[in-house]
Amino acid sequence: MSRLTTRFNDLARTHRKALIPFITAGDPDPEFTVPMMHAMVNAGVDIIELGVPFSDPMADGPVIQRASERALEHKTSLRHVLDMVAKFRRQDSTTPVVLMGYLNPIECMGYDAFAEAAGSAGVDGALTVDMPPEEAGALAPMLENAGVYPIFLLAPNSTDQRIQTIGAMGKGYLYYVSLKGVTGASHLDVSSVERKLRQIRRFTDLPIAVGFGVKDAETAAMIAGLADAVVVGSALINIIEKNLDRRETIESEIITLLESMRSHMDASVSA
Repeated sequence: MSRLTTRFNDLARTHRKALIPFITAGDPDPEFTVPMMHAMVNAGVDIIELGVPFSDPMADGPVIQRASERALEHKTSLRHVLDMVAKFRRQDSTTPVVLMGYLNPIECMGYDAFAEAAGSAGVDGALTVDMPPEEAGALAPMLENAGVYPIFLLAPNSTDQRIQTIGAMGKGYLYYVSLKGVTGASHLDVSSVERKLRQIRRFTDLPIAVGFGVKDAETAAMIAGLADAVVVGSALINIIEKNLDRRETIESEIITLLESMRSHMDASVSA
């Protein structure tokens, strides 16, 4: 059984929801990433989404775009990201790690090579933003054979047919983009999220993670009352960007935010 399935099963048994932070690998520098991953686990996160830096991250807003730029200044490549996951696995064999990025770096490495390297490094899932399920017929089976789940995005305008298609191909969990637009957008409408999740659940039993627009503990708690997992990204990258020369401050503020989200989420679900 995969680490993702095990983690969601364990959370369901204890009536808790997954907290999933996103950081860009190599931001603000490559030496920061693995220690931050361990620190986030200690703060109570359940799954880590690790962004693969890319020069043209079209689904990301300015904050995460700049994170990719900073990582690329340090020459952080897909192979470097896989090395980071392997290093993380030396101390943590249980926390699922999902790579989130774009197809171009995978194509440059080659589908076979990427799937094999990701599985060997200890990657549990791959969310390729610009690869819809209709175009994943070659890569998805290779990933699954290597023990890496292909994870797909759903959007506010996803139709019933689209939800069925993605639900059939996706593994591990589905990622619902709660807002139209790019990462870092605002104006999260919790009632519309609730309606959409009811629609999605008619067609799949996979856990549903909700991301985009989760900025604070209160919002995380509201989403935890509806979804199986809460994803926070831009709020963490903002902390990094505001404290580039103060690494201890970055870790302290990120951990404080994640611990607050964890406690608010647990309280909302148990209430």
